[in-house]
Amino acid sequence: MDISVFQITWFVLWSVLWAVYFMLDGFVLGTGFLSSFIAKDDTEKRILINAVGPVWDGNEVWLLTAGGATFAAFPTTYALMFSNLYSALILLLFSLIVRGVSFEFRGKLPGDSWKGLWDKAIVVCSFLPALLFGVAFGNIFRGIPMRNDFATLQFSYEGSLLGLLNPYGLVTGVLFVLLFAVHGALYISLKTTGDLSARAAAMANKLWPALLFIAVVFLGYTWPATRLYDNFLKVPLLLVIPVVAVASLLLVKLFAGKQETGKAFIFSCLTIVFVVFTGVTGLFPNLLPSNLDPASNLTIFNSSSSLLTLKIMTVVALIFVPIVICYKIWVYRIFRAPLRREDVLQDPHAY
Repeated sequence: MDISVFQITWFVLWSVLWAVYFMLDGFVLGTGFLSSFIAKDDTEKRILINAVGPVWDGNEVWLLTAGGATFAAFPTTYALMFSNLYSALILLLFSLIVRGVSFEFRGKLPGDSWKGLWDKAIVVCSFLPALLFGVAFGNIFRGIPMRNDFATLQFSYEGSLLGLLNPYGLVTGVLFVLLFAVHGALYISLKTTGDLSARAAAMANKLWPALLFIAVVFLGYTWPATRLYDNFLKVPLLLVIPVVAVASLLLVKLFAGKQETGKAFIFSCLTIVFVVFTGVTGLFPNLLPSNLDPASNLTIFNSSSSLLTLKIMTVVALIFVPIVICYKIWVYRIFRAPLRREDVLQDPHAY
């Protein structure tokens, strides 16, 4: 079988891994940076932490897998991405580490100042990854200021960390923050009861108009700032992907307004997945485009591993990805019940 078939297959798998990661960890990040705004006391904050406690680390497996897939399937892209975006990715990594540590350390001492420190860390280190992921993908959509000579293996990056904070990158970052905020608020409403659940549902409804506004700005700004629309204009059938994303976003509001939170959350999941699919479909076949020289674009064809490597990875993926999916379904089923105040207060193993 031709190598291009495996290259395209792994581009699709790479896209799916990112989409699933953002769908799953998106509500954890949203819960984290909304926690201090929705929870009114220490017990409610503990409820929110315990709502994501059984699943947050498992959700990050999808991030590790997406990074591992990039390393194994497209090693040149992986190398240059981590070289060119090193500062931003290190900041992202440390934010994710501190967030996980905060969940564990918050309850180790009883003092309010100790808990307050880690509460702030949860908020900041949940907000930063949401923003940084958006800024990173916004810059990938826009193009990275790099020059690559594949014949001589000379690669140069002409950007900086502050250069990543360009208007389009920031708009995409705000889009991710609001997507995750609405997603997290809906998850909190589903996983809690009483006033806490009601406040979370109200928060989702309040944030949705801002999300719709920034989504419209993003779609409009994408036309002059990127070449993402080229593939959709060449193959109009692909427009079904952004149409599903927009329809799902509208249905989030419809069901949230009817207080049918479960349905709203499902469509929030679909919104995030199809927003990611819209971006990567516009990128294809690029993985890391250059905004200085199209000949410097890193694509699935000029940065992939060998045919043998791709074949072996495909076999491994076909065996283990279904196992991971089944495990995740089992975990979510086991912890599907909403949390009550007494559950947290009476359980000695709760956060």
